[in-house]
Amino acid sequence: MSATIKLENNHFPVLLKEFISIISPLYGGTFIDCTFGQGGYSKKILEIKNNKVIAIDRDSDVYLYAKELENKYKKRFHFHNIKFSEINKIKLKKNDLKAIIFDLGYSTNQIRDLSKGISFKSKGKLNMKMGLNNFSTHEVIANMNENNLNKIFKFFGDEKYSSRIARKIIEIRKKKTIDTETLTEIIDKIKKFKNYKINNSTKIFQALRIFVNKEISELVDGLINAYSLLPVGGVIVVVTFHSLEDKIVKFFFKNYSELKNSSRYLPDNEKNITYFKLQNKKPLIASAEELKLNPSSRSAKLRFGTKIRNDCNFQEFKQKFKYLLDIENLEFNK
Repeated sequence: MSATIKLENNHFPVLLKEFISIISPLYGGTFIDCTFGQGGYSKKILEIKNNKVIAIDRDSDVYLYAKELENKYKKRFHFHNIKFSEINKIKLKKNDLKAIIFDLGYSTNQIRDLSKGISFKSKGKLNMKMGLNNFSTHEVIANMNENNLNKIFKFFGDEKYSSRIARKIIEIRKKKTIDTETLTEIIDKIKKFKNYKINNSTKIFQALRIFVNKEISELVDGLINAYSLLPVGGVIVVVTFHSLEDKIVKFFFKNYSELKNSSRYLPDNEKNITYFKLQNKKPLIASAEELKLNPSSRSAKLRFGTKIRNDCNFQEFKQKFKYLLDIENLEFNK
């Protein structure tokens, strides 16, 4: 899951200059790239000889890119085909760890691989599995009841027509199997109008992709486990590409970096403790120069925080997004 794009045979990781200035790789250390993709960030870090990179990606197809770096950098690069929520399973010298990186976009190669079914331009059987999945979109559309489909579309896609689309899916699937083309036809007929900035199917496909890949729990657990693994002084960097992801990441950093009870009349042991230091309260976005080179960076937002204290339990964080986690765990029942 990397926002690296391919353009004239070169890879352009989103917000690369900003990213490098934040993690300060010139000083050397170990970095974890939680969303390796085509390896854009990892390659840049490895250009400096004192650096080591541990890369993670749930998509086994990216191993072709990882193998290239393993051969080139031998002892300085290691790849794990796991979900980034399992980052805490990685064994490493914790004191050497400088930064943990999450780039939550999808690579152009993943989008163009029509067999994965991420794009509404895909053909045939619905899929959207990015690796290490329990089920595909085909199973969701074929088996999920109307009420649950509505919840998925509404909360994961912010789709205005969620209930009507869910109802139509139930109606159509009684007559035939719904494939990618059929699903886009259903959406187009209900939404009717054409938005030239966003395809009619974008929000529904986003919602289904989030559900199939459990992207909410992956992000929540990934951030918590990254914090636990990172030593004090280390940095967590996250690049998001849609509002739901950014809402989660913003709360994660903001809520645990601000003193809520700052009254001087309260005893010290009753005041809130902060766990992150934020250099920027607002997210970093692509420059005009980058937007010209890479239009897909227009929706990217980069947030980061430096860990300043151990032993946060993140109960408020988990409770805040429990409603989304509950939707992710909806069961199939026609």
